[in-house]
Amino acid sequence: MAALLLIRHAQAGTAPLDVDRPLTGHGTEQARAIGAWLAERGLVPDRVVVSPARRAVQTWAAAAEGLGSAEPVIDPRIYDNTFDAVLAAIRETPEEVRCLAVVGHNPSIGGLASELAPGVDGFPAGGVAVFELTGTVAALAPGAATLRDVHLPGR
Repeated sequence: MAALLLIRHAQAGTAPLDVDRPLTGHGTEQARAIGAWLAERGLVPDRVVVSPARRAVQTWAAAAEGLGSAEPVIDPRIYDNTFDAVLAAIRETPEEVRCLAVVGHNPSIGGLASELAPGVDGFPAGGVAVFELTGTVAALAPGAATLRDVHLPGR
């Protein structure tokens, strides 16, 4: 079985350009909590695809501290923030990848989580959805994933 981790960046502050918005102090704490939660469950991705937005890069950097995960792949399609762009990036995952993490934004991350597990409503900053896949990550499709766990900030 393969696993897909959909991660929405942690709480971000403001900046003149959206792509430059940094994490707040609280957001950095949320991101570290994501990493601790993943480590507790033995969920260490062997591939991580991250939006080039500063807040997403910082989220994964803080989450990955001590996790021993793969170096992130920065993919502009995740920042494009459309369902189709994120799905295309996921479907290009090499077949040998057993655990993929995608760090991005709403509405695409929350929309994809909802598409894979109807009833997943709302996806807050710092949220994580863990899906178990019946096939490879590249073969991701509705009905081919089961929601196994959810991490919401502050819980």
